[in-house]
Amino acid sequence: MKLSAALLALSLVAPVSPGLLSVAPVAAQEADATSLTPAQAQAATELLLAAIQNNDAAAVHSKLADSIQSSVSIEAIQKRLDSDLAISASRVVKVGSGYSDTTVDALITTSKGEVPALLILDEEGKLLAWKIGGDDSPIEATAQSFTEELAASRWVQARSRLQIDFQKELAPGDLERKWTKLTKVSGGFRAVKDAVVASQGGEQQLVLVCVEFGNATTNLFVIFDDQGRIINVDISRDFV
Repeated sequence: MKLSAALLALSLVAPVSPGLLSVAPVAAQEADATSLTPAQAQAATELLLAAIQNNDAAAVHSKLADSIQSSVSIEAIQKRLDSDLAISASRVVKVGSGYSDTTVDALITTSKGEVPALLILDEEGKLLAWKIGGDDSPIEATAQSFTEELAASRWVQARSRLQIDFQKELAPGDLERKWTKLTKVSGGFRAVKDAVVASQGGEQQLVLVCVEFGNATTNLFVIFDDQGRIINVDISRDFV
């Protein structure tokens, strides 16, 4: 199991101590590009969008990544679908391949016009997280700001967003080395696209931050505690 899937599964099904996962390597440092082709990603996304448009929670649930399917109920998905705007049409705009996931941009037609959607798929084309328009939640905003601070070389400010025990493990210099290596391996930083909640409301909350690099569009996995403090990210202290 690649790191991103392991982080996702652990964040959804078991308590994680602040230092446990921080020793694991970043997916981008060890993994090749995802084996899911852009055509496969588009086909999988079109099926997902059709299920969302049809308000079919069971169909959406069947397309969830294996690492989260057992932890998310059909009822919870139905509640989310019922709270979203009704969709009359959708289209895929862009497919961005990453290291162990694929990010798909789409446009959704609703009664309020077209709104953007972001879907993140695993290597089998199954759904890790999705977001349709709307404002950022507090943890999405925090995760995105944290990543933007890394990209802007504001190492001290980024570190200040970490839970205190996690701060003890990652000095500002550690963040600089890790982000610099990730950026170099990935072909240079281009932009932070968005942040998407994958799990919210429990002891462990997970946000995926979509980042565009020169060679890939990939997602940083940022884990929060139940108080909205960052207790883990997918940057390893083993990288120097």
